[in-house]
Amino acid sequence: MQKITPFLWFDGQAEEAGRFYVSLFPDSRIERVVRAPTDTPSVPAGAVLLVEFTLAGTRYVGLNGGPGMPFTEAVSLHIDCADQAEVDRYWAALAEGGREIQCGWLQDRWGLRWQVVPTRMHELLRDPDPARARRAMEAMMGMGKLIIADLERAAAGG
Repeated sequence: MQKITPFLWFDGQAEEAGRFYVSLFPDSRIERVVRAPTDTPSVPAGAVLLVEFTLAGTRYVGLNGGPGMPFTEAVSLHIDCADQAEVDRYWAALAEGGREIQCGWLQDRWGLRWQVVPTRMHELLRDPDPARARRAMEAMMGMGKLIIADLERAAAGG
């Protein structure tokens, strides 16, 4: 059993978001949809209150908590991507209806922030040559979606 579960606040779209997220990641599924047993300030009796789902083996709960509590930059979900194809796939799916931010970050259509980062970026930032790491970091700061070839070229000084 997972000791800590991220709880995500949505404005009536928890089930839609949960179903979308589980469609993207392996080892993902909707665990349970809980309907409100009585009227609440944001959810009428019988409507979806909670959606419990697993993404890539980690459990989450989506709450239909109502308006007024949008996601902020203070919290994001980080996806480690093995290669450019994986970056491209997650980026395209999550950015649809949302917006690119910077440095591999995007905001999905529900306002949740994601970091879509190739493992190669982490390797470049840990390069034993500080100049290579600095050039990779500077290149990353100027990108929306991270492009591995461009990061490698920048690290090499090109």
